[in-house]
Amino acid sequence: MRVFVAGGSGVVGRYLIPELVKRGHEVVATTTTAEKRAMLEELGAKALQLDVLDGEATMRAVAEARPEVVVHQATALSRPASLRRFDAFFAGTNRLRTEGTRNLLAAASAVDASRFVAQSFTGWPNARDGAWVKTEDDALDPDPPAAARGTLAAIRDLEATVTGSSKTRGVVLRYGALYGPKTSLGVGGEVVELVRRRKLPLVGDAAGVWSFLHLADMAHATVAAIEGGGAARVYNVVDDEPAPTSAWLPYLAQVLGAKPPRRIPRWLARLLIGEQGVAMMTEMRGSANGKAKRELGWHPLYASWREGFLHGLGGEAEEAESRRTA
Repeated sequence: MRVFVAGGSGVVGRYLIPELVKRGHEVVATTTTAEKRAMLEELGAKALQLDVLDGEATMRAVAEARPEVVVHQATALSRPASLRRFDAFFAGTNRLRTEGTRNLLAAASAVDASRFVAQSFTGWPNARDGAWVKTEDDALDPDPPAAARGTLAAIRDLEATVTGSSKTRGVVLRYGALYGPKTSLGVGGEVVELVRRRKLPLVGDAAGVWSFLHLADMAHATVAAIEGGGAARVYNVVDDEPAPTSAWLPYLAQVLGAKPPRRIPRWLARLLIGEQGVAMMTEMRGSANGKAKRELGWHPLYASWREGFLHGLGGEAEEAESRRTA
């Protein structure tokens, strides 16, 4: 198939494009910077320089490529997130989630693309009450911390726009907390270095539940959606083991050979990382992946973050891939 990947030069695209090429797909991928075009070509894609916030340019680019599937992976993330200034940090990405999504979806509809696959996120957007593990049918947070309200509104907008398309089948993939090479939760990444230096503490009871996803698993799930798996709906794409902060953070420190994390009270954490950061560490809900398994036919290579943290923070998941194809 011909696949148009918007935002192909990001960390997600760098895993996704080679997987698509390996499976025989013809890939056109975009970047906003001329310097990254060569990298996209090396991955096996035809490279375009494009800002998807430019509606006319997006329409022309997609019309020229005439893809059968359009994939929206465009973000404006170039550094680790600021939890205290959450909405300000995600402002550029939120425009891509709203304006960019509409531009890409209009272009996909104009060329009669059969499918539109978009990136979303699960974890902190879940409602912070009731069950500690949520499905796609559960409500998103009706009252998020003030610092995250704009970002959650943009996520809601993207999901409604994509799944509500009347002409192109829209699939939304809610990725869990990504980890692996070149991420903040990978060798040399900010989170890993904070843990090494004991500067990422447990907050209060550390009960917030996280759902993780290795980059290799992200790529395989996205390919499954591109190739026709799933209906026009939202899917949680996460591993099999949602985990409270009290479990995964000490384990990560152990894997890294670091001292156990310190523990600080909520009031102090609120001063350091803001209300959104405290909510993520103490109240956040994890996500269930049953629908993605059933309808996309996808199963994670790293079924648990325990194995992933041990073997997948700096490699390309060769061992897991060999198990997958054995």
